[in-house]
This record gives sequence, structure tokens and C-alpha cells, in this order.
Amino acid sequence: MTISRILHAGYLFECEGTRIAFDTIFENPFSRNCHAFPQLRFDTDAIRRQRFDAVFISHFHDDHCSLDSLDLLDRATPIYLYCIFDELFDMIRQLGFSHVQPLRLNETVDIGPFQVTPREAMDADVDSMFQVRAAGLNVLNVVDSWIDDTTLGQLVDEGPWDMVLWPFQTMRELEVLAPSRHAAAPPALPEEWIAQLQALQPRYVVPSSCQFLQEPWSWYSRAFFPISYARFGREVGAALPQAQVVRLNPGVSVRLDATSLQPAPRLPWVIPVGDQDVDYVYEGNASAPPTSEIARHFAPLSAAQRERVLDYCRNELAGQYGEVEASSDYFDQPRVWQLSVFDSDGKATHWRYRLEDGQATLDAAAEPLGWTTEIPATKLYGALEQGESMTTMYMRINDTVFDQDTERDLLDADVVDDPLICCLFSAIFGAYQAAQLRRLLAR
Repeated sequence: MTISRILHAGYLFECEGTRIAFDTIFENPFSRNCHAFPQLRFDTDAIRRQRFDAVFISHFHDDHCSLDSLDLLDRATPIYLYCIFDELFDMIRQLGFSHVQPLRLNETVDIGPFQVTPREAMDADVDSMFQVRAAGLNVLNVVDSWIDDTTLGQLVDEGPWDMVLWPFQTMRELEVLAPSRHAAAPPALPEEWIAQLQALQPRYVVPSSCQFLQEPWSWYSRAFFPISYARFGREVGAALPQAQVVRLNPGVSVRLDATSLQPAPRLPWVIPVGDQDVDYVYEGNASAPPTSEIARHFAPLSAAQRERVLDYCRNELAGQYGEVEASSDYFDQPRVWQLSVFDSDGKATHWRYRLEDGQATLDAAAEPLGWTTEIPATKLYGALEQGESMTTMYMRINDTVFDQDTERDLLDADVVDDPLICCLFSAIFGAYQAAQLRRLLAR
């Protein structure tokens, strides 16, 4: 079995002339601001000439399922997708793919010599992981998943494991939204990871499902990723002395058999750029710049685009808020919420809403504040018109000191109960892919 890394959670498996791919992302950057790390470029003309016997997609997040990447593939390619939402299957079919099939947990798909079985992740409404068998070999692709005790027991019974592709980064996606309210995470592996890997007892462990940084100027690139390749190798190597930790950079291929792991010819359409032996450097919450400074990095909106943002804040947002419901008790009592939208010159327009009984009402004089949200205007427009996701928007939540009673109440509030997050993302599925589809079909 030959295993090649594409990017992030993307892999190509080959055996006996059959080629299957997983979570195919052929973009740099992808998901708007995820830049390959180490740096690379794709030969898209060569990718268009590739023929895969099947593509498997573990879940709907845009760093795993991108229509821009799928657009490079032959439309006869069978697409197998794990997703509980029918809309995404329809989008892929509208792109022209004729064989788009849902994956069911624990139901095996046979492709030539390969047996691919989706396994249950901790958040089964979102994620899945893959067990891949061929040539007497057994590989577990954990993708982005966390594993609960029940599934771990099942996976142990499915062993022995020749290789495990393990998601080695604990991304601080929520902490960077409110850096002043979170302590810097220690750069250590979660204890359950070591215990789970020891239970699985693989021959080889690949640090997987993370190979990107944000924009070169972004403070996220120092605060998002606490774990380096070196630390992962040291801690896993010490805990599993019988296993070998193997780093696979984009384009790198290895040949796995019953007794060894050998280098194989790299993927010619994944082209390395510069040093490939780079590693993550974590600085906790150091130097989180103000939103006014971040907003200056983005191009100004056109007059029509700016009016779209203003109209949303004036007219649409309050109505959307009445259609969603926060999951915490914090907004069960009246609160004053301030939304600050920053133009590319760093100047803010402030909108104050009184939130009461599940409704939002514009009230410029409302006080005292009980919640604050800051966002660059360009990013708010990106969410509205391009389906941009929460983790790329540089939102800043509650980056101030409130009165004593409010601060006490906030201890039980969840950052994702932010009113803007709820309005933009609670009622819409697949906005990123839908925006891609509109653009692709309009060519």
C-alpha cells in the first residue's frame, strides 16, 4: 500500500493499481486564509489529468470539502461523503458529479482491493474517521476527530493497526476569539491522546490533519497551534517505544508493507516551495493586536459592498436574531450588545442592540453593555456573501471589562453564544460551498 500526503487531512492511497483519495484539498490558501505549512503550490493542470477510483470525504467543513478542489476532478469520479445534510450532496451533484453517495457508519465500501469503513467520531453529527484495509494492512485515518471510549473499544477490537494518521494539533479556535479571557494553553498533548494511542498500539503514527498557518501578518499563526511536530514526536515516541512516528509533508509518499515502511516517489503535482522541515512556534496569547489594526490588512469594500454590510446591521441582523436561540442562560435576561464593525482604515461603526425576550432592537443609547463583538467590515461581508467561516473572520468577543455583576454572569456564558455568530451560522448550512457553487456555475 502506498500512502501519499496531499495537504491537511488529504491523502492518496494506492494498491494494485487502484487509487483512492481522502479529503481532497488542492488549494493554497484554502478556507480563505489557511496557507500551507510547509509552503507548496499545486499543478492544477496535472491534477485535472489524475484519475481516482473514489474520493472519500469525512465531513462537511470547508477545509475537507471544497467545491473548488472537487472542480478539478473528472466528473465520473465516485464521491463518498459523510454528512447528515442533504444539501451538500445536491451541491456536488450540481457541480456535475454523477456518482455521489452517502457514507454510513460501520458500513464498508469496497473499491478494488480497498475496504473503507467509516467509524464513529465523538461528534457524529459532524465528523467521521476511516478504517482502510488492503493487502493485509490496516490503517486508521482519524481525520479531525476525537474518539470516545465506546469507539476506542471498537477500534481496539479492529486491530492490530499498521498505521494511524492522528490529528496532532489542538487548534484554539474559540480561545483566539476572546484572548483576554483565556489563559495560554500549555504546549502539551492531551492525556487521552497518549492513552488512546497506547490502546491502539500502531506500528507507525503520522502527525496528521494540520499543515497550515494564517496570513503572514496574523497573530493567529503564533496563538492557534500549541503543539509542534517535534513535541508530538517526543511525547508519542516516549509513550509508544515500539512505534515509529513518521512525518509526511505534502507530496511525500511511503510504501507500507507487513514488515517495513519505505520511501516512495513523491506526488509530482504537489510542488514544495522552500524549506519543508519547518515547525510550529507557539506564543500563547502574546501580542493579540486590536481589531482596528487587523482591519487595516484587508482591502477596502466597494461602495456597494459597504452598503451591504450597513444594511445587514441596520435591518437584517435584528430579524435574524429573533429566529435563533442561544444555548446558554446568559441571554435569558435583558442585555445590551455592541457590535463594532471596522473599516480598512481602522475606524469603527458601533451598533447597539437591546437583546430581550429573544428579540433584538437597535438602541444607540442602550447601556450598560453586557456583550461586545468586533469584526473587520471586509470579513463581515465575506461571511454574508462568500460563506466565510468563523475561524477566518478575526472576530473579537468581550475584549473589555464589564461591571461586576456582568463579569460574574459571563463566567457561565459560552463564546459561541455571541449574537453575531448565532445570526451568521446557526440557521445556515454549507454557506461556503453554496457561494463556491454559485461562482463555479456562473463561469
